[in-house]
Parts: sequence; structure tokens; C-alpha cells
Amino acid sequence: MIDLQSRILLMTKLGQYLSSNDENLIESIDSAFRANGWFTPEFVKLSLDNIAQYFLKEEALSNWIAQYPKIASDQVSPKNVGIVMAGNIPLVGFHDFLCGFISGHRLKIKLSSKDTVLWQHIFSRLQQWNDQFDKQVETAEMLKGCDAYIATGSNNSARYFEFYFQKYPHIIRKNRSSVAILDGTESAEALEHLSDDVSQYFGLGCRNVTQIYVPKEYNFEPLLAAFNKYISHIDHNKFKNNYDYQLALYLLNKQYYMSNGHILLVESDSVYAPISVVHYQYYDNKEELISKLSQNEAVQCISIAGAQQTDSGLVNFGGNQKPRLTDYADGVDTMNFLADL
Repeated sequence: MIDLQSRILLMTKLGQYLSSNDENLIESIDSAFRANGWFTPEFVKLSLDNIAQYFLKEEALSNWIAQYPKIASDQVSPKNVGIVMAGNIPLVGFHDFLCGFISGHRLKIKLSSKDTVLWQHIFSRLQQWNDQFDKQVETAEMLKGCDAYIATGSNNSARYFEFYFQKYPHIIRKNRSSVAILDGTESAEALEHLSDDVSQYFGLGCRNVTQIYVPKEYNFEPLLAAFNKYISHIDHNKFKNNYDYQLALYLLNKQYYMSNGHILLVESDSVYAPISVVHYQYYDNKEELISKLSQNEAVQCISIAGAQQTDSGLVNFGGNQKPRLTDYADGVDTMNFLADL
């Protein structure tokens, strides 16, 4: 097994590599796009840069690990941990991999068929840098013989995970999405940052905002104008097909909508929205709304202009796709889970 300090240095080296212009990395980015049309080079690079900047700095890793004495002292008894990866956005399961690897467990990982190219390239690089890597991490189609499981999927697949893994310690993640609360005083710059939360990765991530809450008499024109930052999405064939399909449904059903040509704003109480659609609702009391949303298991992030990272459960506009090491999915501390196995 690789010792803790070597694991930290290996992840730090990976962070430097993901931020580089290495021709092999660039080829991997292009290959990922050819394999999955949603993984545009722009968004793959965004994912790599965010992982490198917010997850893979040596000081940040050391400070994070220090919060878990058992892991920090490298006293974790290695178990076999199975990880089922999602594939909705590039390397979406990286934090689970990082937690499992840094904590010192042996990992058996089932990759999503939508996201194999990037993972295989990263694992091959890590093996080149440390020939003990494959003793700790392997990929597999069947996750048998594991002592614990971490699985991410849809609400439907989560039921199967719950059944198959019920006898083992596990973390099962279901569908989630994110919301934003506006009060009408937001600047044009803040609204542009909100457009990042809505449109990065084409809105496919659980941290993407798909539901917006606004006060009555809210003026939507500045918001729609800010969304124009991603007007080029309409040139993406897969995205345009979704937009055209949703638009046709609203026209046939004579349902009221607003649009800037690539985003459809539709009033609905559902947190979940189809690709190219953002739902909106009106609210009366902001504090009551925040309290209600904080207890909603379908909500991953609550975005509010000016929110500080220290605000419990709140994220500043533009920060949704930049989680820190301690921003655990679904609020479940993965490192605590792994340390206690």
C-alpha cells in the first residue's frame, strides 16, 4: 500500500498535470468529447481546472486530512471499498475517488460508460508515477467482495443499490438538483455568475441551478439577458434538440414560457427541470424559504448572491461548480464514513 504522504504527493502531482497543456492530456480531452458529445473540451477543461485548484493542492489536502485523526495518522485499517461512478458531467465522481484513495482503502471502481476516457487516462498516469497504484485502485464491471460501497445514480437505480448493498456499510446518492434565490437587487455581474451555475456542463450536474425563486413582480429581462452568456449552447446539436423538443411541448400545450433563444423559463414547483429549461416560482418570505429548502432532500445547493462559503448550505452565485474538499455531496461526510469502517 502507498503511505499517506506519498498519496498526498501523488494527488498534488496529478493536480499539476491536470492544469498543464501536456499533449497527452489534450488528446485525452479530445477523445472524451468524441466518446460523449456532452463532454465538450471547454467543459472538460473546466472540470479538470476546478479539481486541480480546489481539490489537489498539497496544503489544502493536508489541512483537510488533519480533520480526521485516524486518517491523518495513517491508522485506517484498509478495507475493500466499491465505488459506483455517475457520468453526467466529466469526472463527477472524483471526490469519492479522492476520499477513498487518501483514506488508504483499496478501491474497486465501476466507471460510468459515459465517462471512461478521462478516468482511464488519469489512472494510467498515476500508475506511471507510482507502480503501487494498481495495488490500491482497480476498475471493475462487477463490484463483488467489497466491505463497503459508495454509489451514485438516479432515484430508480438507488433502489437497486439499497437492495444489493443493504448488508454492507454504504452511501447511496440519488437525484438532486440546485436552486437559486433572487430578490431583484442583484447586479448584472451577479446574474452573469448565476448563468454559470445554470449553464455550465449544459445544466447536467446536480450542482446546476434548475429552479429559481423570485419575489412577486420580478423583472425577468435582466436575468434572460445574463443567460445570453451561454447563447452558443444552441449551436450544440444535443442541446438544441432538447430545446426544440421542450419548446414544442410548451407550444402544443399552450403553456406560458419566457425565452432568450436557448433557455426556457417556465413556472413550476419542481426542483428538477429538463435540459434547456429553468423553472421559477414566486416567494413571500426569504428566510422561511431558505429554511424550507435546507430541509429538502432533493436540493444540493442553495445559491444566493453574496453568500459566503461559511454560510451553512448557501453558495454565492458562480460558486456551484467550485466545491471545496469539505463540500460533501448530499451533506454526507464521506471521510468520516471511510475512517470508521
